[in-house]
Amino acid sequence: MEVNLFVFVLELYFVIAGHAVHPGCECLIFSTTHGKDKGVFNSPDFPKPYSPNIDCILYTFVGKRNEIIQIEFVDFDVRKTHLDCVKGDYLKLFLHLDGGQVNEYTPWETLLCGGLADIPTVLYSSGPGLVLEFHSGVRTSNATGFSGTFRFMDRRLFKTGGQKISGTACDYQFSSADYMVAYYGNFYSPRYPSSYPKNIKCSYHFKASNRERVHVLFEEISLQKGDISCLNRADIIRIYDGSTSSDPAIKFLCNEGTEMEIFSKGPNLFIEFVANSDWPGQGFKAKYQFQSADDNFVDYERHDHSGKPKILGANVSETRSSCDLVLSSDVAKNGTITTPNYPGPYPSRTTCRYEFEGRGRERVRIVFQDFYMHTSKRAENKDCDSQDSVMAFVLVDGRMDKIDSYCGTTLPKPVMSNGPRLLLELQSMFGVQYSRGFRASYSFVENYGIISGTQIQKYPCAFVYSSNESRTGYFHSPNYPGPYPRDTECHYFFYGNENEKVHLHFHFFDIEGVKPCNTISASDYVEFSNFMSIDSRYTRHCGHLKEFHVESDRKFFRVTFRSNDRLDGAGFNASYVFLDKIQSYTVAESKAARILKEDSARETYVALSVIAFFARLIEMQGYWGY
Repeated sequence: MEVNLFVFVLELYFVIAGHAVHPGCECLIFSTTHGKDKGVFNSPDFPKPYSPNIDCILYTFVGKRNEIIQIEFVDFDVRKTHLDCVKGDYLKLFLHLDGGQVNEYTPWETLLCGGLADIPTVLYSSGPGLVLEFHSGVRTSNATGFSGTFRFMDRRLFKTGGQKISGTACDYQFSSADYMVAYYGNFYSPRYPSSYPKNIKCSYHFKASNRERVHVLFEEISLQKGDISCLNRADIIRIYDGSTSSDPAIKFLCNEGTEMEIFSKGPNLFIEFVANSDWPGQGFKAKYQFQSADDNFVDYERHDHSGKPKILGANVSETRSSCDLVLSSDVAKNGTITTPNYPGPYPSRTTCRYEFEGRGRERVRIVFQDFYMHTSKRAENKDCDSQDSVMAFVLVDGRMDKIDSYCGTTLPKPVMSNGPRLLLELQSMFGVQYSRGFRASYSFVENYGIISGTQIQKYPCAFVYSSNESRTGYFHSPNYPGPYPRDTECHYFFYGNENEKVHLHFHFFDIEGVKPCNTISASDYVEFSNFMSIDSRYTRHCGHLKEFHVESDRKFFRVTFRSNDRLDGAGFNASYVFLDKIQSYTVAESKAARILKEDSARETYVALSVIAFFARLIEMQGYWGY
């Protein structure tokens, strides 16, 4: 039956075309001439092994003027003899064509060989033409070739909704006052869903009214594979809380990701997409919406196609309790939350939700001040199941994902969100006379809970430590001594004077991951460098490590912390001292090392809590400039 279907498709679309790559090519043409918008294609003799010495077979897909082509490989087995597929058996892809004509001078996108796991299984053209060029070498093999499906799609489905700025290649403006621009819509990287061009710089300017804010959701991001710091990526999306790249950076996006949410603080948002790599990715697709500042974050992601509220996760119910709270940074930047009736006993069989919603680069930070939940004597597990508990959720891949549960009477460590949203949920099953529940302070912070160094605005999370300011000090992971937030990248830049170096002493280090701390092991990591770029002298660090030292070779040194969206770790705590290059480090030389060197994590927690208390006190007195 499958053979008959393939013969039918070939009979429907087969045309001989001359003057392609060279006159020896056989050409199979698939088009919408006969009203068919989808079908299948196979290598010769599939699923039997293909023959050697196939000089050139062209699979040519030709759509209408406003169409693009999607191809999806179902099976792929092309013998791989070279890592880059340049010799032997390979499939050459031409994705950016205005029609079906190619020759020896036509730029091609990539070469494919190997198995299905080695290739992108779904590919798109940027225009109405797409060509696959198949070659096999002189050696016979048992490789079976390839099989796939194709379909023609309306290119207008991927039209950016704003107004293109005249005289630019890919700059767009979105204004809520412009009747030509929808109040909500979509925007894309150039040529999406096909790969974006090399060496481009695009901008997306969002301008709302003074009583409005901008909400952006990046649904899909596919720039490069891997987990390299955005600091060292040639292809990157930068989001700024204002009208230009001189305004504070909210977030930098690189590599791959889904469901990344951005809320502006004011009426303007500026997004810059820069691509300078040799191997462009698919790009991104995103939604935007202009919201009234009083809408309290009721947005398109909370509604399904019928207009009804959309549930964000399994543990978020739209049926609200009388003790539910929505706390927005538009109303207050900090405050206190408690269980019902605190300090009296909280009621039994009660669920309360505390939803926190920040803007810009703000992260939600919760610091528990009192915690006393009823514990059932019959409960034998330690993960708070069948217990009165408080659970913390953050937004991961469009759903609220639980990051931790807290029960018993041990004071939890500080909690921080991975973005502008955080949810705390109280679940009370019992509740007794002496169970007073909890009291906690919340704050919408932009410093990631890092109170040392000088924060700089050009990066979402970056701090400078200058020898001119202090020759000794300390630094730590975001939210320390609480677990660091997911999907976070922070930089620590150390600047010494001429003939100085910096010595770092890590007193505590627990970063989720295993050697070599890369994507394969889904590891978070800390990276060291004498430059802004990657330094091959230093390997990545992750896991639970004993105390260790790191020293720079020159007056500048960079430390980068990066976490993914998988698991959480305790973080790190370190001290630094600037030394003359001929000087050797001893612990006695570092006042910060003497203060912060800890016998236990609890001592550090108390010390930093005191520092944080006085910092908040000073802030309340109005001595700080923000």
